[in-house]
Amino acid sequence: MPRTVLSLLATIERETGVALQVLSGEDEARLTFLAVRRWYGWSARDILLFDIGGGSLEIAAGANETPTVALSVPLGAGRTTVGFLHHDPPLPEEVAALRAHAADVLAEAVASFAGQPAPHHVVGSSKTIRSLAKLAGYTSDGFGSGERMLLSRAQLADWVPRLARIPADARPALPGITANRTFQIVAGGIVLQAAMAALKVDELEVSPWALREGIILRYLDRLG
Repeated sequence: MPRTVLSLLATIERETGVALQVLSGEDEARLTFLAVRRWYGWSARDILLFDIGGGSLEIAAGANETPTVALSVPLGAGRTTVGFLHHDPPLPEEVAALRAHAADVLAEAVASFAGQPAPHHVVGSSKTIRSLAKLAGYTSDGFGSGERMLLSRAQLADWVPRLARIPADARPALPGITANRTFQIVAGGIVLQAAMAALKVDELEVSPWALREGIILRYLDRLG
């Protein structure tokens, strides 16, 4: 952990008496997977999870509450926007550069999932993914007593180029795009599309539970 972060944490604890914990990317992947597993239940069997945050993309897979594989790569929607999409709207060459970068990073990550069984559910759990599903006019299907929100790679291929041509201040007029995500949504869509392609996923389900719920569930488990 960088020395500046350690210094900041020490200052916060000294001034407030609260000792903060910093999660690693792999910890985030495991906790988010726990939340998704609890939401879907044991009958869901093998799950493959994608979660896009501001700084990283988490991917996890497994059939239990603890994933068999959990990794984090530096492909968050905020990080990749700052690193690649320097104009508003982004230039075509910037979009192409981010696509190439995401594909390169994910090509290495995919090796970690070799030999994993085919998932019974592929799940996306972040607000970015939920926003993209609402934008794409998601399809819903019955799941238990409720319904599930579905987002396909084909829908992303249709919508992401259109989003990239719209200025950020105009995107909140679109379904699902909130003002606090308008600058990052293009990068998030590019990264998700690349991740789905790398792991040969055509469609995913959107979970309402993510990292926050995973942290709460782990805390409650420890109380018990």
